[in-house]
Amino acid sequence: MSDTRDLLVEIGTEELPPKALLRLSAAFAEGVQRGLQDAALAPASVEHHAAPRRLALLVRSVPVAQQDRETVRRGPALAAAFDDDGCPTQAALGFARSCGVAVEALDRLETPKGSWLVYRSVQPGRATAELVPDIVEQALGGLPVPRRMRWGDGDVEFVRPVHWVVLLFGDEPIRARILGVESGRHSRGHRFHHPDPIYIGEPDAYLPILETEGQVLADHRTRREAIRAQVLEQAAALDGTAVIDEELLDEVTALVEWPVALSGRFDAGFLEVPAEALISSMQDHQKYFPVTGADGRLMPHFITVANIASRDPEQIRAGNERVIRPRLADADFFWKQDRRQPLAARAQGLKNMVFQERLGSLYDKQMRIASLATAIADSIGGNPDWAGRAAHLCKCDLLTSMVYEFPELQGVMGRYYA
Repeated sequence: MSDTRDLLVEIGTEELPPKALLRLSAAFAEGVQRGLQDAALAPASVEHHAAPRRLALLVRSVPVAQQDRETVRRGPALAAAFDDDGCPTQAALGFARSCGVAVEALDRLETPKGSWLVYRSVQPGRATAELVPDIVEQALGGLPVPRRMRWGDGDVEFVRPVHWVVLLFGDEPIRARILGVESGRHSRGHRFHHPDPIYIGEPDAYLPILETEGQVLADHRTRREAIRAQVLEQAAALDGTAVIDEELLDEVTALVEWPVALSGRFDAGFLEVPAEALISSMQDHQKYFPVTGADGRLMPHFITVANIASRDPEQIRAGNERVIRPRLADADFFWKQDRRQPLAARAQGLKNMVFQERLGSLYDKQMRIASLATAIADSIGGNPDWAGRAAHLCKCDLLTSMVYEFPELQGVMGRYYA
């Protein structure tokens, strides 16, 4: 049977873990594709889409049913199946009885290795709509979820509570119970802009109608590029350039369904703190994009991405400016506090930090590094004193407040404090 249809699968949930969103989406697609292939319903392709409150698949050109399958069950050799008079033997009668048919319904199979009595039967293919619910359930059960949640009074488990499920095969919904929820053809829009059900007429209508009616950009790639463009536009309006970390961009994309970028500012006095510390504070804690000027230096501005088209964007801007201030104040405090003590004076404290049980403390490691650095510098015509001093200081910033708060700045802050 050559008739095919597109299949839409959407699992609507509470907000999914942002750092795991793409991994869950890809694994869901792989699971459904594998299930369809195992059921002899191989699709042309599987597109996976992910947003904070949904995992969706657009499965292209799925056969409407399995092909009928002929099975051949081999019985006794013809020589043992009939006697000299051509009458069936007990072997033939027993084989026919086990197949549930008369001997006359059996067929003969000629092979290079001999002739056999066989039973041929045709197993009708099952409709795809009957098989999809189990395939989806198995794919969901196989997702890489370290911890699953339970909700309500049932025993259903998933990474987050499930609120709706869409199963649409062509223009017909598939009725089933998936993760404790009855499936249908109604999705949901943005939590605030359009929380009401949205009718999906066919799989191809899914992405466009969610965008135009539901104010949801369900495709991760589309949403990601929209955020990038908005962030760059906001930075350009400030005569600056946005610092876009690709991992942060992925995370922000997984946090919003309808991105709206807004710029904010902070006290220029904080720019006395090393830029790396300010950037870490903005990116790691607040998910903001820093802005640099034409000279490459940090500007007292940031770009945030809201998940709503607010009627009062100034309120959102002010709220983010209010939130970032104590974060930057902490970085400023750490910067000033750490500089009260010379970096070299912290070396003795490394004796209390275990590097490895059989290899001593971090102080011991630092001394070994210093010995090697001095020897190497001397052998290549370098300055052994400089190399030795750098090695003696290389781990000292581990004892600073700034590195304790921002571990990724280890080594970077040592350069400033040295």
